[in-house]
Amino acid sequence: MLACVLALVTADQGTVGAVGVEIKQSLGITNTELGSLTAVSSAAGALAVLPVGVLTDRVRRVRFLTGCIALWSLAMLVGGLADSLSWLLLSRVAVGALTAAAGPTVVSLVGDFFPAAERGRIYGFILSGEMLGAGFGLVVGSTLAHLLSWHAAFWFLALLGIAFVFVIARKLPEPKRGGQSRLPADTLTSRAELAGKSEDRSGVGRDHDDAARLAARRRGIGPDPALVLRRDPVRMSLWQATQYVLSIRTNVVLIIASVIGYFFFAGLRTFAVVFVRGQYGVSQAALTGLVFLIGAGALLGVLSGGRVADRFARRGHISARMVIPSVAYFTAAVFFVPGLLTTSVAIALPFLFIAATSLSAANPPLEAARLDVVHFRLWGRAESVRTFLRVGAEAVAPVTFGVLADVLGPGGTTSAQGLRYAFLIMLVPLAANAVVLLRGRHAYPRDVATAAASERLTGADRRRVQ
Repeated sequence: MLACVLALVTADQGTVGAVGVEIKQSLGITNTELGSLTAVSSAAGALAVLPVGVLTDRVRRVRFLTGCIALWSLAMLVGGLADSLSWLLLSRVAVGALTAAAGPTVVSLVGDFFPAAERGRIYGFILSGEMLGAGFGLVVGSTLAHLLSWHAAFWFLALLGIAFVFVIARKLPEPKRGGQSRLPADTLTSRAELAGKSEDRSGVGRDHDDAARLAARRRGIGPDPALVLRRDPVRMSLWQATQYVLSIRTNVVLIIASVIGYFFFAGLRTFAVVFVRGQYGVSQAALTGLVFLIGAGALLGVLSGGRVADRFARRGHISARMVIPSVAYFTAAVFFVPGLLTTSVAIALPFLFIAATSLSAANPPLEAARLDVVHFRLWGRAESVRTFLRVGAEAVAPVTFGVLADVLGPGGTTSAQGLRYAFLIMLVPLAANAVVLLRGRHAYPRDVATAAASERLTGADRRRVQ
């Protein structure tokens, strides 16, 4: 169900790109104006996510999430009725503000449902919703737009959202905070991990299920005294919480990596269909097959990235959740280049498959690492800060890609020259992401130890707050 929440968000975003050609023709807009549809939605989400983070740490998360999905469905219905760019822009503002609830609530629920040692693998399953949702939006959206109209694609998603409201309200329980509602360890954890637990009895509370915390203690890595919390972080204001989470060096590095990664993905998501049609000259049926194959690569990456990082962490590689994403980002940047330069879909496919696999493999370990270095009563607000900056980048990305495409290549709904140059230019910051993560891996063990010490000193391991 958590995967489905993310799938709804990315299906909506993918649909805008999938029906981009039809929207451009119907409303008579440019690449820049098409990019603005995603930009205003992302900007609204960036503004809304900060108060959402506060609410996530203080209210019943499932009930809050359900209400936001219901209102999002209504906004999608209204957007499907739009007959002008201004009308469509206004509906996208509402959609962006309402989908802001997904990030902080899902992160907080993941932390309270699953033990730390499993979060990389579990995040792979949950983030697969992003991949499947994006592919679903591209395939179903473009098909409905081709057979009926782009309006039908919006209405179909709205109906799915309404149906999901009833499912999540009835089936998803509200977990107790701090891990009391976690699933039994023996259903999630391998024998090796269970053996590791039995060897270490010195940990307090939740430390025993976290390979990173175990490794930090065994190596004698202590917390940063300046960052250890000695009072309940629930009482922090949004400003105080923001200052604190941005003082955690590893968290800042992870935010930078997330911002850059999602910046590129937002541009790719918005213009992928327009680019593929123009660059490779494929039919609708071939386009659907291409999206399916590349999507399979992305799904493979998101399911394996966290699993690989967890495995290396259990073997004593304490910074595996930083190193694995670094390798993944660099590999993605390298393999995207030949796929973008060729005009043959047969030649491009294997390169794009590997690039998509690598790009998506970075996300699960990064998501798990952020929970490792932040006190659990700050997960909602920490995620809201990260999402604010990430969604801001997503807001800028489509417009940036669209402007570069219009400037560097000829216009028209079938031209791909400008988009090819735009994608190649934006691979540079994606490759730089690898360097940022490698340099930031040294602070990770100490920040993990600091989070553990903060939870002990604030009584988080002895008393759980509902």
